[in-house]
Amino acid sequence: MTYIVNDNCIACKYTDCVEVCPVDCFYEGENMLVIHPDECIDCGVCEPECPADAIRPDTEPDMEKWVEFNRKYSEMWPVIITRKDPLPEAEERDGETGKLEKYFSEAPGEGG
Repeated sequence: MTYIVNDNCIACKYTDCVEVCPVDCFYEGENMLVIHPDECIDCGVCEPECPADAIRPDTEPDMEKWVEFNRKYSEMWPVIITRKDPLPEAEERDGETGKLEKYFSEAPGEGG
């Protein structure tokens, strides 16, 4: 099992999760985070930290696509271990549907 970040993170990018991760397996894109599935130790401490409910276990239905999505971008983006402010539109976009199609950016974040 591993944990993944899904599209609820897009355009919000809360980083509360990165501070509690004991293995630094979060990676930062321009407007979301992902978890490297091979580095995640399945401890689950990140899941309750996410205000957007964007972190889910891969054992839930239809999560395989998110495992591969997280794998792909974690290999392209820089690691993030320090909490940052969420994106300015985070509260407005939290819970919005269709965020992958509307807002997702493949561009890397700054990391750090």
